[in-house]
Amino acid sequence: MPVTADLRLYVRDGCPLCDEFLLELGLDLGPGFEPDAVDVDADPALAARYGLRVPVLEQGGAVICEGRYDRDRVRRALRL
Repeated sequence: MPVTADLRLYVRDGCPLCDEFLLELGLDLGPGFEPDAVDVDADPALAARYGLRVPVLEQGGAVICEGRYDRDRVRRALRL
């Protein structure tokens, strides 16, 4: 199973931290990687769950990191 399996990024439109997070994640995972990005504002339950915590990167339901991109945690979790 690829290390990026079940990888999901919770974001919201117009979020500069989300844009920066996505850019950094793309640099680490390389060209062609398309994360499963979910707009929390599209679902009231997700908006209530994540509130202002976005961006949140999860794999298989476990949070890898949230807010600012943490390259060390991402690399450890994804074995990069």
